Amino acid sequence: MEKIHEVMEELALEANLLLDEIPNIDLYMDQVIQLFENKFRDTKRNDEEKILTKTMINNYAKGKLIFPIKNKKYSKEHLILMSLIYQLKGALSINDIQVTLDGVNKKIIKEDIELDSFYTSYLSLSQRNVEVFNEDIDERVNDVKEEVTKMGEKHSPYLEQVLMISSLVHMSNLYRKVAEKLVDEIVVEKEEKRHR
Repeated sequence: MEKIHEVMEELALEANLLLDEIPNIDLYMDQVIQLFENKFRDTKRNDEEKILTKTMINNYAKGKLIFPIKNKKYSKEHLILMSLIYQLKGALSINDIQVTLDGVNKKIIKEDIELDSFYTSYLSLSQRNVEVFNEDIDERVNDVKEEVTKMGEKHSPYLEQVLMISSLVHMSNLYRKVAEKLVDEIVVEKEEKRHR
């Protein structure tokens, strides 16, 4: 468990596409892919993993995760949405992401949202989440060591690691389940509005 802080540093958990890193000019697909690859390269598990591909972007457009593009170029608003999609797809299905972002897309089209302000709030929450996560990891490491000691095992790095992995996955599942339930509530609210 001593290596866990090294692992966390390697993951670049605080990586996010910042507003000042998004050009105010529209970009072609290859430029969008390059921007995301440069920004999130340190978050990849291995070199084969792709951050963003043409197929992914086309699927986002077909699945209505992003509002329609014009002249084969992607606006700042598209890039903000793709950044959100990149973060959300780690835990939610594409369908759940579409449901979640549908209202945001509609507000963008109607010019009924201050997207920069919304995204700034998201970035602020993300930064705080990383801080809380770092504190929580230390607590989990201590809990795991305590449990291994209770089992009467002599120092067992392997068992510590398995318990840590299991604990992290369990926490991840708890958060994902709450997020999915909130997505389901968006669907219920839409249905209720349609039947009124």
